[in-house]
Amino acid sequence: MKLALISDIHGNLEALVSVLKHVEKQNVDEIHCLGDVIGYGSDPSGCLELVDKSCTVKLMGNHEYAALGLEDTDDYNPAAQKSAIWTRSQLSDKEKAVIAEFQMSHVLKDMFLVHASPFEPEDWHYVLNAEAALEAFEHLDERICFLGHSHVPQIYAEREDDLPRCQTGHDFQPDEESRYLINVGSVGQPRDNDPRACYVTFDTNEYEVLYHRSEYDIETAQGKMVQANLPRMLIARLAMGR
Repeated sequence: MKLALISDIHGNLEALVSVLKHVEKQNVDEIHCLGDVIGYGSDPSGCLELVDKSCTVKLMGNHEYAALGLEDTDDYNPAAQKSAIWTRSQLSDKEKAVIAEFQMSHVLKDMFLVHASPFEPEDWHYVLNAEAALEAFEHLDERICFLGHSHVPQIYAEREDDLPRCQTGHDFQPDEESRYLINVGSVGQPRDNDPRACYVTFDTNEYEVLYHRSEYDIETAQGKMVQANLPRMLIARLAMGR
């Protein structure tokens, strides 16, 4: 089976449409979304509709939690907080009901899918260093974990008697004797200095992980955010990829 794994769309419809067109060319069997379909961007409803229609597995992200009133946004930075309040105001009761059906995590054979970390998924811990990766591995039963949340494509490989090895996201074939945390990057708001939308495919037969980048109309996405009066910082970062 060949899977596409997407995450952190963040209301960026232009990026999502571009990625789904790109995915069509990869001949995948299923698309799984690892959360944060909404938040930051100007098209939460459009992105929800496409994800609901296109994806087999749909996971809860912290921005979905915030939209349902399950996450306190007081600790968010001012731009994220303003965006979260605006996003919640845009969603209908029907759309919130769709979000409420999203799973917190999902297991597929030897794969664990989650938005943030296998360690306390509902607390949205970031896996951005070897120490956080070690804690994640301690709460992982499966061999491979696909995750998002940080918007940074990264691969952590477990090592015996040492901290996990961290590498930038790249195409590779997982060693069947090792365990991995694989961050699939972000569709709608990359933060690795590459503004192109990012996602991953995983072929369970070839046992191959491939990273993909897809260009999209950033100026249109930014213009729609301006019209919605969303924070300038969120608008500017689309073109910078950070």
